[in-house]
Amino acid sequence: MIEEGKPAPMFTLPSDTGEDVSLESLRGKPVVLYFYPKDDTSGCTAQACGIRDAWGEFEGRGAVVLGVSPDSPKKHVKFREKYGLPFALHADEDHSVAELYGTWVEKSMYGKKYMGIERSTFVIDATGNVAKIMRRVKPSEHADDVLAALA
Repeated sequence: MIEEGKPAPMFTLPSDTGEDVSLESLRGKPVVLYFYPKDDTSGCTAQACGIRDAWGEFEGRGAVVLGVSPDSPKKHVKFREKYGLPFALHADEDHSVAELYGTWVEKSMYGKKYMGIERSTFVIDATGNVAKIMRRVKPSEHADDVLAALA
């Protein structure tokens, strides 16, 4: 179970830039690790564009933003380019990192149960500890909530 104040689980994921990114390599900087269900859907687009629109504030706080979904790097490239996102997106196609962080959960829609991503964000401090856990975040409020956690 992930807890605030405890070390964040380490991982490496492929990004839409063609490079693998490891959490370990980002030590020394605050990291915003946000899990979202699917590229180019209304909620996920609002969430990503909220970060884009506040990008100067994220940069001002020295934060590295890692967006993570089960989509492929190729889909991430299209999504990032379509909306001019200034941060890389990461592919967790086998949802192993989502499972590690407890965001791969049973969901229900129209009476059908299925497994999917619970929209969640983890703010990880420069020492690699989880500073803030945000579960079931609202896409429209996400950027402001994360910036408040980074203050």
